[in-house]
Amino acid sequence: MSLKSICMEMGISPEVYDYCAAKEGELSERFREIDEIFEYNQIKVLRAMQEAKVSEACLVETTGYGYNDMGRDRLEEVYAKVFKTEDALVRSQIVCGTHALATALFGNTRPGDEIFSPVGLPYDTLLEVLGVREAKGSLKEYGVSFAYCDLLPDGSFDFDSIRKGINERTSLVTIQRSRGYSDRHTLSIAEINELIEFVRSVKPAVTIMVDNCYGEFIELTEPSEVGADMVVGSLIKNPGGGIAPVGGYIAGTKECVQNAAARLTAPGLYKELGPSLGNNRLLYQGLFMGPSVAASAEKGAVLLSAVYGGLGFECAPDTWAQRDDIIEAVTFHDPKLVMSFCRGVQRAASVDSFIRPEPTPTPGYAHDIIMAAGCFISGSSIELSADGPLREPYTVYFQGGLTYPHSKFGVMMSLQQLIDDGFISKERLSL
Repeated sequence: MSLKSICMEMGISPEVYDYCAAKEGELSERFREIDEIFEYNQIKVLRAMQEAKVSEACLVETTGYGYNDMGRDRLEEVYAKVFKTEDALVRSQIVCGTHALATALFGNTRPGDEIFSPVGLPYDTLLEVLGVREAKGSLKEYGVSFAYCDLLPDGSFDFDSIRKGINERTSLVTIQRSRGYSDRHTLSIAEINELIEFVRSVKPAVTIMVDNCYGEFIELTEPSEVGADMVVGSLIKNPGGGIAPVGGYIAGTKECVQNAAARLTAPGLYKELGPSLGNNRLLYQGLFMGPSVAASAEKGAVLLSAVYGGLGFECAPDTWAQRDDIIEAVTFHDPKLVMSFCRGVQRAASVDSFIRPEPTPTPGYAHDIIMAAGCFISGSSIELSADGPLREPYTVYFQGGLTYPHSKFGVMMSLQQLIDDGFISKERLSL
């Protein structure tokens, strides 16, 4: 049986298969570039593991307090080597990316301080952490204020506003690398470097944190290599490789990591406590697989851009543009198309493929969210998934895919669903 035949048996029409295959055929050079970066990052992770002398004993679990957990401590050494930082906090007790960011922010600010974002408002779930939206236990309740300035209309940094925005109370500058649910572009390492250099010229001693979610292993370097004091992310995204069952990381200076650890556990306890509970092997293996899985997801995003861009939809980034995370945004200007797209992605899932996603209120978001996510790890957005808020301009965000063939199948099934629902005609695929 041919690949086309089995795809047809699973609901893909010949027209969709042929159209996507034609677009894929145009991407060989783009995929080669992704593979070169993947191979470099794979060897970088391997070297870090070898230099840290990871052994079979590191894979053994601990319980209770987690004292003397060699595997946990060695894993944090590996992360510090990968991100070229002084220290790292890598814990299963960090439940998501927002929790990792909140831990870093609470640990590294004090009452009377101000946090400043030079790239606009951060991702929706961080707004309650900061107190932009009222929430119990926010930084605002603890006397930490927040200010920001937007990017310029062309997406570049507004240096004049940044200079004015940083003041004597500014203790921490937070930079979100990925676009989140906004219409701005994801920041490249070169742009982050430029921004950090400018911020340092305004206030040299300020702490700089980069939200690195979705960006790990997409370029040859990480934000911590261009001056960030902290890089923060989730283990159920790129660095967990689809294997880590939970967790987050904070890599940075010893002081920043120690401050964050005091917030995660308690003052005086810091990094000494925190049992691995049998997760060490999964976290090591997930990190080892991270560059490969991130590259597969990136290829799927490139294919999605080629497929939907070829049909005239607004796609960001463009197929041939430099890519700095695994997310591809498609703007439909119609909520019905967003819902149809997500239902197609759900049909391609390995888990819960029979579920029909519906928009629903979701903690941390101001608008109803529709999410396609049939995952082995609940909520893992390094696995094939798509989601978006039901608000104008009705953009859906596609990410993940543990293997490129699965990402590719998700692209095909999303298009098939739009055809089945009557939003796109098969004749349009021949244009």
